[in-house]
Amino acid sequence: MSYRTADSLPLVTLDDVRGAQKMLAGVARMTAMEGSRYLSRLVGAPVHFKCENLQRTGSFKLRGAYVRIAGLSPEERAAGVVAASAGNHAQGVALASSLLGVRSTVFMPKGAPLPKVAATRHYGAEVRAHGTVVDETLAAAQEYAAETGAVFIHPFDHPDIIAGQGTVGLEILEQCPEVRTIVVGIGGGGLAAGIAVAVKALRPDVRIVGVQAAGAAAYPPSLAAGRPLLIENPATMADGIKVGRPGDVPFGIIGDLVDEVRTVSENDLSSALLLCLERAKLVVEPAGASPVAALLSEPGAFEGPVVALLSGGNVDPLLMQRILRHGMAAGGRYLAVTLRLTDRPGALATLLGVLSVVDANVLDVSHVRTDPRLGLTEVEVELHLETKGPEHCAEVNSALRKAGYTVID
Repeated sequence: MSYRTADSLPLVTLDDVRGAQKMLAGVARMTAMEGSRYLSRLVGAPVHFKCENLQRTGSFKLRGAYVRIAGLSPEERAAGVVAASAGNHAQGVALASSLLGVRSTVFMPKGAPLPKVAATRHYGAEVRAHGTVVDETLAAAQEYAAETGAVFIHPFDHPDIIAGQGTVGLEILEQCPEVRTIVVGIGGGGLAAGIAVAVKALRPDVRIVGVQAAGAAAYPPSLAAGRPLLIENPATMADGIKVGRPGDVPFGIIGDLVDEVRTVSENDLSSALLLCLERAKLVVEPAGASPVAALLSEPGAFEGPVVALLSGGNVDPLLMQRILRHGMAAGGRYLAVTLRLTDRPGALATLLGVLSVVDANVLDVSHVRTDPRLGLTEVEVELHLETKGPEHCAEVNSALRKAGYTVID
């Protein structure tokens, strides 16, 4: 497998990435590098966050989009550009186009989060809602390009896009020259490929680890087969890396230069997002938190110093609420318990007294009296409790059983 073309010239080179860096001067920010004491203790080596969630538009996508659009001919610019995206790429294309004076149209799925739609419009794009999944939106954007002559700006499958994203790698080497491992989320592969081109050319000793959500992991089977494969119905909360097929251009680069591609669970992702918010005070979307999820799931697998790339922070507030609840439950901070007790005055107060002794905070209580499985004098009670971790959950369950309650679930 090779990322080189038939005439042996690389599709993307270090010089391309350096050229992109010059082009992006004054456009993309050199985002902060922040240390994580918690993860450093867990990994046993320094861990740093590269905070692309603090980039303009809230993600790294501006880098590649700007380089791609800036490289268009005057005739192509006059025809305008079109893109399809549910969020980050849309915003990157919209802002890059506005900065370069190019008309942009962005197709977004119906039901896309309103904050992302509003931000894309704010950055100057005409937004068109089409389809319910990104594949339908993508087809509509490509049809629009064929009909109007607008240039389609692919989110990851183009050398200019990859070169732009690779500028993140140059910044990492400048900000953390002692780095030994870089961990980066992978969707289509543009970001990981760009970083790999830049970093491996300058520091071949640095290990690059890609991370995919287990429910949307197209790269492991594709790398095993030696060609990009389509996985049907990818499913994950991390929509930024929910891509069913690797890009042709980044696939070869990743196969040659990325040392490992790991997968993480939905629990890992929600726990990572919660850690970023609580410990680092950083708002990160699930895709952006995927490197942190990998570190949490197997901290001993990474040689330090480690740089975990937080690739984006555009998360819908309603989704954030659900993910935080999921993360707290995965971390033993919530406990839902169902039990039966005798339906008599004062029974609930007695139960709450038991919970008070073990310092469990009751968030919600619901009663069921009409289930045919219940006896004539029985009531089923479902409790939602705020707890302090797995050990506290076990203490609460033990206290309930010792008090004589039948814990069903």
